[in-house]
Amino acid sequence: MDTPESIFIGAGERPQHLLLKYANRHGLIAGATGTGKTVTLQILAEGFSRAGVPVFLSDIKGDLAGLSQPGTPNPGFDERAAKIGLGVIDYQAAPVTFWDLFGEQGHPVRTTVSEMGPLLLSRLLDLSEAQEGVLSIVFEIADREGLLLLDLNDLQALLTFAAENSKEISSTYGNVTSASVGAIQRKLLTLRQQGGENFFGEPALELSEFMRTTWDGRGYVNILAADRLMATPQLYATFLLWLLSELFEELPEVGDPEKPKLVFFFDEAHLLFNDAPKALVDRIENVVRLIRSKGVGIYFVTQNPIDLPDRVLGQLGNRVQHALRAFTPRDQRAVKSAAETFRANPAFTVSETITQLGVGEALVSPLEAKGVPGIVERALIRPPASRMGPITPEERREIIAKSPVGTRYDTAVDRESAYEILKKRGDEAARASVEEQQKAEKTPTKRASTRQSAGAAFGTSFLRSIASALGRAIVPLIVAFIGAKAAGRSASASTSKSTSSRRQSVGEAFGKSVARSIGTSVGKQISRGVLGSLSKGNQ
Repeated sequence: MDTPESIFIGAGERPQHLLLKYANRHGLIAGATGTGKTVTLQILAEGFSRAGVPVFLSDIKGDLAGLSQPGTPNPGFDERAAKIGLGVIDYQAAPVTFWDLFGEQGHPVRTTVSEMGPLLLSRLLDLSEAQEGVLSIVFEIADREGLLLLDLNDLQALLTFAAENSKEISSTYGNVTSASVGAIQRKLLTLRQQGGENFFGEPALELSEFMRTTWDGRGYVNILAADRLMATPQLYATFLLWLLSELFEELPEVGDPEKPKLVFFFDEAHLLFNDAPKALVDRIENVVRLIRSKGVGIYFVTQNPIDLPDRVLGQLGNRVQHALRAFTPRDQRAVKSAAETFRANPAFTVSETITQLGVGEALVSPLEAKGVPGIVERALIRPPASRMGPITPEERREIIAKSPVGTRYDTAVDRESAYEILKKRGDEAARASVEEQQKAEKTPTKRASTRQSAGAAFGTSFLRSIASALGRAIVPLIVAFIGAKAAGRSASASTSKSTSSRRQSVGEAFGKSVARSIGTSVGKQISRGVLGSLSKGNQ
């Protein structure tokens, strides 16, 4: 019961259609657990695919994989189809491509650290403001130095570089402390242990892979296996936000097309906003507000409308509200809030009806002509044409083997980037240090020999100077002493020889005494000087 311009959602008092022209005005699917949100998501994905619009969605519980298989005839479905005027159900599979961040249940999904950017990476790692500042500095250094940040090895290597050169970096960019760097490194270690390193690397995903259509014009439904991914909700939310940001940045402006270029379903949407900093919420709001001009429709799927910020909620024009339970004051506020967002229907009270809806029922309010919200209707949601529930591993492998993506992303590529370049620089610096040390070990022998020769020459000169000076000072004293003694000497030759001998003995005794006082070498020089002077005096 689809038309070329619309997707049939279900019917109550009248049929409810989602107009393709306004499908890029975004939407909301809300309701408590077990009320039928997943089936609504499934029938909308089928409808967009039949209309030639590619779809991206995350499969948190594994049951949306059933889109890849035709449904099985069901009496209950047939009864509902007849009741809402759908007629005979044409059970068929949708064209599906499976993706998986871990590469286990679909084609691997990768991006580079540079493409993720410091803001989203800080959100992923749950960094403080100071740590986010350090991370931004590291990204700036990578740009300045021409270092590619492709995987976590690159980021960790550059963080180590920043810590080792923190003094120089801090003087240019601001304070980089070892404590902040260490905290980021620990967060990266945790991310690795959670399997997050599989998300970073090459070949990076090209968004054109999500925009495929089949030979007969149907849009591919791209299903992200998210059952394991939900164990790390920060990674799940950050990945989807990164995907939205990339779509916003890469896709061209198309204005208001007749149908979307891509429809994006964000299941468990509350995870995107839990404890999100204001800068991140502002970015999400900006993307949601502007991405519709790129031909992309975003449909948030969550239990409670108040899980979303008002600034985002106000931009979701197409709404399907399943039952809410008003057991707590918060639930009651949610019911009231949800009721107030609908265009009122005089046939019933919205706030009361929300709590009375059965499984597979919903309050539906799509945008009508000129983008005006339609009057809310209580409607039965149409049955899906594909399988409700999971598929077998064999069925999944068969779909992956036939995928148009092929093996393009199956093998990771590790080209030269920051890690390899910094490692090479470190190795070169280590070799240079070893060579310098070897040169230094050889040089000291020559220097020591030179110092020894210079010291010996200086010592000899110094000793000679001391000896000469002492000799000049002492000789006159000795001569005067000897002169006084000479007055009483005898005229005989034998007496003269005896006196000369005594003078020589006195000089030698004094010289030896001085020598013993200041050292053997100095004493010898002094003795030679004194004796020489005495000998000249006796001549």
